[in-house]
Amino acid sequence: MTDQDNSAAAATSRAAMEGELGILARRRIEAGIIAPIYEAMREEIGEERAQAILDKAVSRAAIEAGKAFAAKTPGGTNLRTFQELQDLWTQDDALTIEVTKATDDEFHYNVKRCRYAETYREMGLGHIGHLLSCNRDGVFCTGYDPRITLERTQTVMQGASHCDFRYRLNAEAAGEAK
Repeated sequence: MTDQDNSAAAATSRAAMEGELGILARRRIEAGIIAPIYEAMREEIGEERAQAILDKAVSRAAIEAGKAFAAKTPGGTNLRTFQELQDLWTQDDALTIEVTKATDDEFHYNVKRCRYAETYREMGLGHIGHLLSCNRDGVFCTGYDPRITLERTQTVMQGASHCDFRYRLNAEAAGEAK
């Protein structure tokens, strides 16, 4: 990818982010709304069932959010435009990340500090934080561009020292137009 291509990709992804609230602020608002609903579900149908419903609903919302960002990305989506969207997730010092690879086909980084996890714990929602945030990551990218996949083996939210994000553009589907 040339410098001109990189600049064009950054411009298109910035257009998709225009007017968007940072994700940490958005998640705090959502959690405040979800918490009493989740608690009522838990009381009525039990923890396991309430978590399954929450997981299903949040995953669906993440796919739709990915599709919405894709629709606002002029010229189509790719892994570079997806990388630029990360600014929304890191806004307000929400994540401290170390990028280990950023190419047209792979985007790898480790999260060293996660204020999402800290926020959910402060709100008394640490036990469902993975459902409110972490589980969105793999399905958001699918909604954004079905060619992008995520492999992650651990998260700060669930007690690891860091999160290991490994996004890849599916080489077999790379020739398909988005």
